[in-house]
Amino acid sequence: MTAYAIAVLRPTPPVHPEVLEYIERVQSTFEPYGGRFLSHGRTGQWKEGERLGDVVIVEFPDLERAHAWYASPAYQEILPLRTAHIPGELVIIEGVPADYDAVRTAGAMREAAA
Repeated sequence: MTAYAIAVLRPTPPVHPEVLEYIERVQSTFEPYGGRFLSHGRTGQWKEGERLGDVVIVEFPDLERAHAWYASPAYQEILPLRTAHIPGELVIIEGVPADYDAVRTAGAMREAAA
C-alpha cells in the first residue's frame, strides 16, 4: 500500500548553502526506493489552524520502502544539511487502499466504543 513521507518545514531567509546542497541531492536518495515528489516546498492555503510551514510530500510504493529510504546511508548523509538549518517535522505514514470507506471506519469506531 502506498506510503508518504510528509514534512512541514519552517525555513528562514537567507537560505543556507547547505540547504541548497540538500535540495540538489535529496531526490536522488528516494528514487532507488520508488519515491517521487508530490509536493515540494509549497506553502499551501491553510484552512484550519495556523500556518505551520512549507509542506513536502514524497510518495513511496509502500511503507517498507519509505522507511528504507529514510534509514538509507545516502539520505542519512545529507539529512544534517537540512536539519541544522531548517526546523520542522517529518512523518512517514501509510496511505489507505483504493476501496477505503470512511463510513466503515466510523462504524468500527462506534462498535468499539459501545
